[in-house]
Amino acid sequence: MAVCRLCGFRAGTVSARLGFCGPCLRDRLEEIRPEVAALHAGSRAVFGLPPEPPRTEGGLICTRCANLCRLGIGERGYCGLRENQGGEIRGGDPDSGRLSWYFDPLPTNCVADWVCAGGSGSKQGQTNLAVFYRACSFNCLFCQNWHFKEEAHQGPAASAVELAGRVSPETACICFFGGDPTPQVAHSLEAARLARKARGRGILRICWETNGSVHPRFVKEMVALALDSGGCLKFDLKADSPSLHWALCGAEGRRTRANFRLAARYLDRRPDPPLLIASTLLVPGYVGAKEVEGIAAFLAGLNPDIPYALLAFHPCHVLDDLPRTSRQEAEEALEAALAQGLTRVRLGNVHLLH
Repeated sequence: MAVCRLCGFRAGTVSARLGFCGPCLRDRLEEIRPEVAALHAGSRAVFGLPPEPPRTEGGLICTRCANLCRLGIGERGYCGLRENQGGEIRGGDPDSGRLSWYFDPLPTNCVADWVCAGGSGSKQGQTNLAVFYRACSFNCLFCQNWHFKEEAHQGPAASAVELAGRVSPETACICFFGGDPTPQVAHSLEAARLARKARGRGILRICWETNGSVHPRFVKEMVALALDSGGCLKFDLKADSPSLHWALCGAEGRRTRANFRLAARYLDRRPDPPLLIASTLLVPGYVGAKEVEGIAAFLAGLNPDIPYALLAFHPCHVLDDLPRTSRQEAEEALEAALAQGLTRVRLGNVHLLH
């Protein structure tokens, strides 16, 4: 078992790759911020990604997400996709999406499958069009889908028109995820509108699974499409502590919380199926009952009926030296969430628990 390089902590789970325990990242981050930043930078350098959000003097500000990158000519943003091309910020637009897609039979393995219509109300033969966007506004050290970085900017781009054309008569849902839809949210919105228009009165639910760092103006459009189609927004709430959130994700989480509050304003417009779902990955030694307690209190303060999924972790990406989530850790997190008054909490990926 690794030892925290700051406090010598031995009693819990510490990643040797990260080098610091959860309590130190939460409470003493300023003492070790340069070392944590260097770990993030190194994990991104192998993929040709900027070490941190660019702040080039005189550059254009990209407002797509909370990073607010300031880009000089030819410079790419933190997501690695948005770029200042001759004085105009491009990338992830409706005519040039970087993505892959596939069909899943319904019901599928989805964060919201236990509460959404696609999980409980689907018919035999129906499918979900799963759209994986190859870019992200965060740099989660525990990313379960990090392989997208290896091919993020390779291969042909697909327009929103092309993607919408993939919808078949059997397609009952479209789910945008990744990476994250945030850098390419304009592409997803246009594809969703085109697909819905082509479908007419037929069922075609529109959903997003996101870290929630997108500009608020897009959240309102996402909510409108999800409400109208019977779909939902699934927010991944990484951590409660702002310091721990930055240490693990390379980005702050205030925008995510604000956008979640914004989306929650619309909950009473369609109580069932729920519009808004939250999830948290249980990272041993870092994101456990303490973090879940704070997140659950935030959710319960908005609406105690918001569904909340706690997901088991498996060793991955930079934090590949951590163990899988234990059943004890998962049950403690579940109890912490329920203690805050939430009425719909579940454990996901239980096959990974040990």
